Amino acid sequence: MVTNVASLGRSGLSDFLVQRVTAVILALFALCVAGWFVVNPGAGHAELVRYFSSPAMLMFATLAVASLIAHAWIGMWTIGTDYLRPHYFGRLATVVRFAYHVAIALVLFAYAAWAIAVIWRLA
Repeated sequence: MVTNVASLGRSGLSDFLVQRVTAVILALFALCVAGWFVVNPGAGHAELVRYFSSPAMLMFATLAVASLIAHAWIGMWTIGTDYLRPHYFGRLATVVRFAYHVAIALVLFAYAAWAIAVIWRLA
């Protein structure tokens, strides 16, 4: 059983809401990009760069990346707390779960930094 200390004060309801809101944002972003390709079937690289360089798309893409990271974190946190339990790992469960959460946090941070660098051309 995970205590409130391990859950960082989050509730199941807030996780549920964040998952749903981020899923809607990601769906809207995917529809926006797919719609652009449908409307511009013969667009080349220059048009694509112009589209993604617009301030609105830069902000929307950044929001989509943040949504993806939040969505992934809650999903992976849930997997870790559901399956990395004393039932399976004995006394080491807390250490294994902590290492798992740290590894997931580092990977998601690296993905977010990379994606933001690509979006804003910092790389």
